[in-house]
Amino acid sequence: MNFSNSTTVNTERLKNTRRLTHQWETIDWARVENYVNRLQTRIAKATVAGDKNKAKRLQYLLTHSFYAKAYAVKKVTSNKGKSTSGIDRKLWSTSAAKMKAVLALTDKHYRAKPLRRVFIEKKGKNKLRPLGIPTMYDRAMQTLYALALEPIAEISADSISFGFRRGRSAKDACEQIFCVLARKCSPTWILEGDIKGCFDNINHDWFQSNIPMDKSILKQFLKAGFIYKGNLFPTNSGSPQGGAISSLYANMTLDGIEKLIQDKYHRNSKGKIENHYRAKTKVNIVRYADDFVITADTKEIAEEVKNLVSQFLETRGLTLSEEKTVITHIDNGFDFLGWTFRKFKGKLIIKPSKSSIKALVRKCATIILKEGKATSQSDLIRRLNQVLRGWSNYHRHVVASQAFSSINNTIYLLLQRWAKHRHPNKNKWWRLNKYWHEKNGKPWLFITDESILINLRRINIIRHPKLQISKNPFIDKAYFAKRKLQLQSLSAARNG
Repeated sequence: MNFSNSTTVNTERLKNTRRLTHQWETIDWARVENYVNRLQTRIAKATVAGDKNKAKRLQYLLTHSFYAKAYAVKKVTSNKGKSTSGIDRKLWSTSAAKMKAVLALTDKHYRAKPLRRVFIEKKGKNKLRPLGIPTMYDRAMQTLYALALEPIAEISADSISFGFRRGRSAKDACEQIFCVLARKCSPTWILEGDIKGCFDNINHDWFQSNIPMDKSILKQFLKAGFIYKGNLFPTNSGSPQGGAISSLYANMTLDGIEKLIQDKYHRNSKGKIENHYRAKTKVNIVRYADDFVITADTKEIAEEVKNLVSQFLETRGLTLSEEKTVITHIDNGFDFLGWTFRKFKGKLIIKPSKSSIKALVRKCATIILKEGKATSQSDLIRRLNQVLRGWSNYHRHVVASQAFSSINNTIYLLLQRWAKHRHPNKNKWWRLNKYWHEKNGKPWLFITDESILINLRRINIIRHPKLQISKNPFIDKAYFAKRKLQLQSLSAARNG
């Protein structure tokens, strides 16, 4: 009897798994994405019209729709973190598990689980920064509510904010800074802003009062706490880095700095923004997530702006880092997002920063001399090309030819050391003839029959097209579709 019951249960489970698998694999994703985008556009338009109640109803409709839930589950199971679990150690790796998650996703009696705290190395620094890893279920809930919140965030966002926003990138921030600083009459003083622990210190009361989403769900996201070394720690402030909605929260917290500057420096007696007010003080801001630069005509104005921004941040529980927030002259240059901006004889030059170049060389040296000692030439080329292609694509719109050439020389020397380690008893010319060959009239290429190492010297510099910062991805869809095609064609031309 027991054996029969067990067989029946297993059969039912198998049928249920097959049914869920079939349901997931037959979802029309084009239709899903179209439905979600259409609702997001309606939310954005309702926000523009000032109809908060309609926007709220549409948000509810989106977060409770099957399509949006399926889209949220797909996003969390197809991104880089799909194989990283939270404290429950669960992963949605099968079609049946994904479909089951869609059907289980609900706000009824929702309780967020604590995050799993891990520490990762800061980019280019010998410091660790904390990450909070939610469970897959909590990640899907955060993604679902981010879909409903993003259209409102985009409408209220600062036009000069470029980080973690749809249709925007670090390159767009770079071009905006170029437009602000490139002219002869451009400002000469720069305030480099650094917010102390932005994600960790945002005031939760400010969140509850200013983030337009379900307050009970928001509270669960904010108060989930985290587990580290088996101990539970509460989260009384901030939004932990690692959450699917954290970057959206951070952007919304910092939105308003642009209006603050406009009200102080750009408006005339009638309240209208006029260009000559910009020209008088030359105060402009460009922000990427929690990093920003503000320009000014004099050092005194830069100090005044610093105090103004400090007061703005204080209401949100944030403070500027006194050590890292500095005021510099454009002739001395400053680093931002991996580039160095500096004027030489009145001409603005943007180059890859020294720290960015050092980090790349260090990474390549690790691949070649440590991890690649016993690696085949083809595999070594594949790994190096992944790193070099990403780095060169990021920097190839600035004055990078000299940096590319220098890095190319360094990698050549590292590869010579690699070849010598593999063949210590052979002379230099034997090693060169074994690993470096000619192809299509181009000599000394590190090449095999299957692959060829990227030669950074032969990469063309192509200017990144400037973004129209007043455009909104949910309202001006035609513009962003056209721009996407333009960027894709430029990328194809570069890689070709």
